[in-house]
Amino acid sequence: MIRQPAVAGQFYPASASQLAEEVEAYLDRAAEPAAAVAAVVPHAGYTYSGPVAGAVYSRLEIPETVVIMAPNHTGLGAPIAVWSTGDWLTPLGRVAVDEGLASALLEQFSPATSDDQAHLTEHSIEVQLPFLQALRADVAILPIVLSLHSLATIKELGQCLADLVEQHVAGVLVLASTDMTHFQPQEVAERYDRLALERVLALDPEGLWEVVLENDISMCGYMPTAAALAYAQVRGATSAELVRYETSGDRTGDRRSVVGYAGVIVA
Repeated sequence: MIRQPAVAGQFYPASASQLAEEVEAYLDRAAEPAAAVAAVVPHAGYTYSGPVAGAVYSRLEIPETVVIMAPNHTGLGAPIAVWSTGDWLTPLGRVAVDEGLASALLEQFSPATSDDQAHLTEHSIEVQLPFLQALRADVAILPIVLSLHSLATIKELGQCLADLVEQHVAGVLVLASTDMTHFQPQEVAERYDRLALERVLALDPEGLWEVVLENDISMCGYMPTAAALAYAQVRGATSAELVRYETSGDRTGDRRSVVGYAGVIVA
């Protein structure tokens, strides 16, 4: 099955030439990319979060397969929904799903479900693909959207992914797609985001989960971020770097109600 673009012309240009030009403008080709265990990237419209996403992708060496875990904004589909076969289409062309890795995950991790419905109109994975395509034309993906409110199961997902990657013949990068605090004054958003990012930079999935829930932080992708951190722990990651942080107010000049965007690399 081919997954058609849902937000082309809204979150990013629908024209292939315009999209390629915009993505290129956000990438720093002078940066020296390096292999990473995982990364955290935002998923808003490129006008708002493109500079942060571009700063992260510029620093990443993109391997053959990228696992993208993202929040489920629509509420449709299974709690752990895997798009397991076929291709995803963007204006820049097709991106193949790593069907072997998807099949292995579904076989070894029973809470995961092969479920296209959860992905059809969800934007948080789709907006990552043009960046990946610009950096590696033959990249394959494993798309997973999460709406599961269980830290134990989220950590098990990270553990299972780590086990599978150990056995996988190709190189793998895990991305967690998230925006940070939503629709708060700039100073409030920065304070909440600082609390969450402290736990991310400490490679602490339990601490992130706790601080988000205790402070009612509207970080939409705390579940995929916690899963990526759990994965990184098992994979032996030792450091995390905040590459860039901005809010929508830094783009629009209106800081009365902003959304935060953070880019983190875990190695």
